Amino acid sequence: MTALVYPPSSRPTATLILAHGAGAGQQHPFMVTFARGLAQRGLEIVTFNFQYTEQGRRAPDRAPKLEACYRATVKTISSRPGVGMRPLLIGGKSMGGRIASQIAAAPSPGDLMATPAVWVSGLVLLGYPLHPPGRPNKRRDAHLPRITAPVLVVQGSRDTFGTESELHLVMARMPSATLHIVEEGDHSFNIVRKNAPSRDDTYAGVMNKIVRWTRNHVKGVARNPT
Repeated sequence: MTALVYPPSSRPTATLILAHGAGAGQQHPFMVTFARGLAQRGLEIVTFNFQYTEQGRRAPDRAPKLEACYRATVKTISSRPGVGMRPLLIGGKSMGGRIASQIAAAPSPGDLMATPAVWVSGLVLLGYPLHPPGRPNKRRDAHLPRITAPVLVVQGSRDTFGTESELHLVMARMPSATLHIVEEGDHSFNIVRKNAPSRDDTYAGVMNKIVRWTRNHVKGVARNPT
């Protein structure tokens, strides 16, 4: 596994680990653009490759292996000098955000063999894959209400992986969740219409929202993950 650190120009207000989606690694333009832009806005950003990406395979590993990879990344980053003195957040694009949410969720009641949740100060989920396109009954939300940390979900209003109304119903059952909609945006927040804002402007708006949400909703420092 490899990871990249994007340090801010001034003292960081928080550290945010972002994982890539199923079809692209940490060097994908979406990941690099958000990592650089958020670092310029005062967050320390860390990206990493899941093992299947590092090994040049296209098909993602099964959830337990993806979760173990993310847990190992959180443990490694949390041990870096200075990280323990500020909030640590996790998240990612699409699948990367889903895996982040799974390791942050408390185990199901009565599941004595489950791995404990990773304790973090907050989560940032970019394009949450609530279900596969065209298959709304195959939901990926059972664990979400068991996340106690604040959660920000950024979703395009045209995202075929989960609509605004579907997400509102799910997030109403979560202890502390905020939904930010990119009007007319798709799964990667792209807007295709006449007189649409540029991609740079759209992305900048999302980044500004992430920074404001972090300042307003993320309080204190997460406990060191086990």
